[in-house]
Parts: sequence; structure tokens; C-alpha cells
Amino acid sequence: QVQLVESGGGLVQAGGSLRLSCAASVGTLRVYVMGWFRQAPGKEREFVASISWGGSSTYYADSVKGRFTISRDNAKNTVYLQMNSLTPEDTAVYVCAAKRTVVAATQDTTYNYWGQGTQVTVSS
Repeated sequence: QVQLVESGGGLVQAGGSLRLSCAASVGTLRVYVMGWFRQAPGKEREFVASISWGGSSTYYADSVKGRFTISRDNAKNTVYLQMNSLTPEDTAVYVCAAKRTVVAATQDTTYNYWGQGTQVTVSS
């Protein structure tokens, strides 16, 4: 079992950057595939990015490809989401999640553990 805590959200102007962190307060992240999801007001939760156990394999939603980078430091028990060139359309609550297998890593229903989320607001 693992408990996840996100941090790093905030208010940023369009074109700016933020780095989100997801740390395990209980358990170890090294045995989990990790994902970031986001949910904007009035919209469904959507996949943002995922990363394999060792970090060698990553996958991104088309909407963030080339702007966001997911990474992990298993020694620090932390996963990161570097977000660059932010636009108002990126405004959402960002949540990290963990799962045992890499199969269907874009589907939120396959994840076992979720954090509480961190708010990202991008002003125009």
C-alpha cells in the first residue's frame, strides 16, 4: 500500500512553468507505475502522463506532449511533472496515481492509489 501527497501547484501566468511533485508518505513508489491525471471544473478527469517503474518508459497525452515531462527519483520516493509553456487550458487539479502494472496506463480505472491533488491555475 502507498499513500501519495502532491505539491507544487499554484498560480502562474500563461507561458510560465511549474514543477509538481508526488511523494509517498507511506510505502515505496519503486514498485509502481506512476501516472498524472488532471480534472478541470465541469470536465472529466483526463490522463496527462505516465512513467514505468524504473523511468525508462514514459507516455503523454497529445495535449501536453512536448511541454510536460514526467520523471521519477526512486531514491527520493518521488515522481515529478515538469510543466512548461502553460496555457489557461492547463488549469485543473492535478492528481498523481499508482498502479502495479504498465498495462492500460492511460486509463484512470486501472490505478489503485490516488493522491488528493494540487491546484494549478494558469492566468491569461
